[in-house]
This record gives sequence, structure tokens and C-alpha cells, in this order.
Amino acid sequence: MLDRLGSQFETASAGYASEHGIERDPDWFVLKMQEEMGELTQAWNKFSGRGRAHGKSNGELKCLIEDETADLLGHVLLFAHYHNLDLAQAIERKWHFQVAL
Repeated sequence: MLDRLGSQFETASAGYASEHGIERDPDWFVLKMQEEMGELTQAWNKFSGRGRAHGKSNGELKCLIEDETADLLGHVLLFAHYHNLDLAQAIERKWHFQVAL
């Protein structure tokens, strides 16, 4: 399941990078995770009252948190895909449960 999802993110990301002339070198993948974590943190700060909500409702801010979490997950999977990491095996090793395939 994680491999398939990683491949789907790879297809989308490679197309976007090609369209916009972005070079995705090994550093790009880890830097994008950091960028997305920053965006998620910013969204969380708005939702939790630690940042300006710019007139957005709690529902809109929750949607923003969901979107930024999806972006972060996507970039984690892209990082794993690019570096040929077996996340399912790592989850089983670190978290002691099996990933449903």
C-alpha cells in the first residue's frame, strides 16, 4: 500500500517538477519535508489561536491542517520512494505492527 501510494505521489511530483523546471536532487526531498512541516506548523498555529486566522473559520482552518498534513505525508512518501526505503518494514520494526497491504 505505501509503495503504491509513494508511486502515485512520485508521478504527480515528477510531472509538477517537469512542468515548472524544478530539479529534484537528493536534498530537495528532505528540504520539501521541512518546508511542508513549516506550513503545517503555521496552519496549526492559526487553528490553535497562536497565529492570525485571517478571517478563516475553524472549519476552514481544519481543512488547511488536513491539506498541509497530506502534503507532508506526500513528501515523506516521496523521500522514501526516491531513496528506496522500505517504510512498511520500518513501521513493523519500530512500531511493532503490520502495515495492511
